[in-house]
Amino acid sequence: MSCAHAYLPHDGGEGLFTLGAAEVTFGRGALREVGELVRALGARRVALFTDRVVAGLEAVDRARRSLAAAGVDVEVFADARVEPTDASFLDAARFAREGRFEAYVSVGGGSVIDTCKAAALYAAWPADFLAYVNAPVGEGRPVPGPLPPHVACPTTSGTGSELTGIAVCDVLALKAKTGIASRWLRPARAVVDPDATATLPAAVVAASGFDVLCHAIESYTARPYTARPRSASPALRPMSQGANPWSDLGSAEALRLGGRFLARAVADAADAEAREQMMWAATLAGVAFGNAGVHLPHAMAYAVAGLVRDFYMEGYPAHEPMVPHGVSVVAGAPAAFRYTAPAAPERHLAAAGMLGAELRGASPDDAGEVLSAALTGLMRAARVPVDLRALGYAEPDVEALVGGTIVQARLLDNAPRRATRDELAGVFRDALDARGPR
Repeated sequence: MSCAHAYLPHDGGEGLFTLGAAEVTFGRGALREVGELVRALGARRVALFTDRVVAGLEAVDRARRSLAAAGVDVEVFADARVEPTDASFLDAARFAREGRFEAYVSVGGGSVIDTCKAAALYAAWPADFLAYVNAPVGEGRPVPGPLPPHVACPTTSGTGSELTGIAVCDVLALKAKTGIASRWLRPARAVVDPDATATLPAAVVAASGFDVLCHAIESYTARPYTARPRSASPALRPMSQGANPWSDLGSAEALRLGGRFLARAVADAADAEAREQMMWAATLAGVAFGNAGVHLPHAMAYAVAGLVRDFYMEGYPAHEPMVPHGVSVVAGAPAAFRYTAPAAPERHLAAAGMLGAELRGASPDDAGEVLSAALTGLMRAARVPVDLRALGYAEPDVEALVGGTIVQARLLDNAPRRATRDELAGVFRDALDARGPR
């Protein structure tokens, strides 16, 4: 746990941090309130974004019935792609632009919510696709202004996209995963209904659950906000500010809940308590990383997901190879935390303790190993791939993986220890094979 005075200012460093989050409605049956929330935002014509699988589930039906009961006219876009691309974002933007909607509702996982954000952006503020994409992949142009209201309703317990101003996609021509980041992308409301996770396959619960844990660990161990240069104006203060007292609160509780409930939520779909607690952990971690940001494991994950060749995971679409986002993050996370731990050993040890690791006798020098072992143990319990070799990567892939990571400047700059190209290669080599029993 932390308090504001624990963050010591640096010469010329930032002394302020900003708290930002969507208004959240949480609890079983929350989807019944979507219609009234949309009406309260002044909208009478909305686009409902989902994907082809979720479109057939009860969560979408509940949302549609709620909107109809509130007298809201709805047009459905059900072509959101799992792990979206620049092309799928642009298809969604065309739908949004032609529909002239007053507001947006998204019901689905992070890919659906991200697609809705991008559609609303390019419909409201048309531009070349790379204009708003993070530099150096894109121009990194600031979003010019507000978007129509967006009510985001997650159906997975992991991405936290309903609480952030970030939308992630693959840029197909570059074989690179990247994102758009702006406070204007943050949804106006988040409706978080744990009942929506009741039918999730175990593999999806596991993948999204490890995204929660990595959001929380990375936010907690990020470079502190006080280490950033002082912002010349509030508008220039980055959304990913670095570790701060507000984000610490959400990260810590998310880690405690994840350490206790993730394996249970994966093992038994009927364990309503575990699935609800993981949904709450995802919410807390979403608020945390929406303000602090993530760092090295997510930067590596963009390359891991973008360069996939022949990996398929049960519970996900089987028509093409894909590494689910949470798996692409956590497979490299143990090696990443071994690398970053020397820069903030106390925080890495504390994170391990929150996950449930035994810390007696552990010294700061042990921080990376203790945290990585705790995370790997949970990965084995949840039966997800524990290293990059299990995803189909080997030594000859290291150079390409580094190339896909080094361009993630926003994430790498948020790490407590900034990696060089050669150091990244070392981290990827370490991540090829998990330590301990297989």
